[in-house]
Amino acid sequence: MKVVILAGGMGTRLMEETTTIPKPMVEIGGKPILWHIMKYYSKFNYKEFIICLGYKGYIIKEYIKNYYLHNSNVTVNVKNDELVIHDSDTEDFIVTLVDTGLHTNTAGRIKKIKNFVNDERFMLTYGDGLSNVDINQLLKFHSSHNKIATLTSVKSLNQFGVLNINSKDEVYDFTEKPENLNSRINGGFFVFEPELFNYLDGDVEKIQFEKGPLKELSKDGELMAYKHNGFWKSMDALRDKVEFESLWNSNPEWKIWK
Repeated sequence: MKVVILAGGMGTRLMEETTTIPKPMVEIGGKPILWHIMKYYSKFNYKEFIICLGYKGYIIKEYIKNYYLHNSNVTVNVKNDELVIHDSDTEDFIVTLVDTGLHTNTAGRIKKIKNFVNDERFMLTYGDGLSNVDINQLLKFHSSHNKIATLTSVKSLNQFGVLNINSKDEVYDFTEKPENLNSRINGGFFVFEPELFNYLDGDVEKIQFEKGPLKELSKDGELMAYKHNGFWKSMDALRDKVEFESLWNSNPEWKIWK
């Protein structure tokens, strides 16, 4: 089964990094977040990827094309361009890189990879989010309900701390970024049947997937939510990169490989 990764957005809320690279290439622990996503899926033995490119997509192409070089120690004979590889750390990924347009929105990007999924079930996720969702259980859930689409729902995290104030206006407690157990959001990590593309007919190039096709799937009773209560986080702003780096240095929950 193929894994589609949306990696074409401009990442405007992370301009400190994305003026020179696309957001999926922002590094955590010296590796692009895209690499972390692919490593995660590969531990469940899903190693064939379709990457939807857009903004600065050539940088992702270069990284994948030269993956062997980026992840090895090398000796280069500059005179004759001879290259000797030492201590290679590579992967058995198969990666299809599809230019889906600079200004294409997410629905249009997904439509443009239709021919690459070969009319089969496929998974899809965002190129800026990490989780420890159990992919095997996610797929088992998807197979159980016979619907077109499954998304992974995660607990909502308040962006700001919450003050607990008593009747005397005294702050008696402060909760940093509390989880709202009664509110859940779309965390990506989707599973789709090929019938999804019936919802992508017509001119959807400028349509946001979540505000168009996903809502239509919901209206038709074809969208199910797999509830994940473990780790999930997206990289929306510089503070998220800083937090990811901190997590990486302290046994991150998404790192299930050695």
